[in-house]
Amino acid sequence: MTADTAPRQTWSASSYDTHARFVSDLAGGVLDWLSARKGERILDLGCGDGVLTADLAARGAKMVGVDSSEDFVTTCKALGLDARLMDGEDLTFESEFDAVFSNAALHWMTRPERVVAGVRRALKPGGRFVAEFGGHGNVAAIMTALEAVARGHDVDRALAHPWYFPTTEAYQAILEKHGFEVKRIALIPRPTRLKTGMAAWLSVFRQPFFAQFGARADEVVRETEDLLRVALCDDAGNWTADYVRLRVEAKKL
Repeated sequence: MTADTAPRQTWSASSYDTHARFVSDLAGGVLDWLSARKGERILDLGCGDGVLTADLAARGAKMVGVDSSEDFVTTCKALGLDARLMDGEDLTFESEFDAVFSNAALHWMTRPERVVAGVRRALKPGGRFVAEFGGHGNVAAIMTALEAVARGHDVDRALAHPWYFPTTEAYQAILEKHGFEVKRIALIPRPTRLKTGMAAWLSVFRQPFFAQFGARADEVVRETEDLLRVALCDDAGNWTADYVRLRVEAKKL
């Protein structure tokens, strides 16, 4: 099964709000790098449920959000946002934006050259691209446990780790190839407490992997959780995900 034919991750805005709110809550660093200015036209690439899009709009930016999830786009529109259903690997904008912003979305887009080329087309001359997403080493323990479970049950291993987690060197090379000047780029370890636990994280973020087990899905979630307990759960029962983020600011030449 290729990446193009593998089952795609689907999203529920309500479950995301319950189990993954930390994604937007921890976006302060990348928002600081963006430093949005009043009146700027900004594209939020992979806008999710629109919490950050709305925050930037409240600061005076003219926001457009795009996401491949119909549920997320519907949720954004209910907030009064200009949100559009669009594949991040096939952006259709031409020289429209002062900045393109993305938080915790680009690692789901496994053809980064297509993404970066589309971002460049969307930007006005001199526009900036500011993003944060999973970098090299992100959720390494979780991926290893999922790979082990996939091998043990002889199921599709590609669904265990469908993400794109580049090094800074690899991502900078792609940006420069497509006509960007990288102003700053960094890998940032960010162990993240999971308030609703590891089983909920696994069920939300790897739904296609566990779906292949059918009625046994919950049982296999528990098996994966047991593999991770020694590394990611403390003595008080608190779970932490081993996140590493890649943050970047680049300018269109």
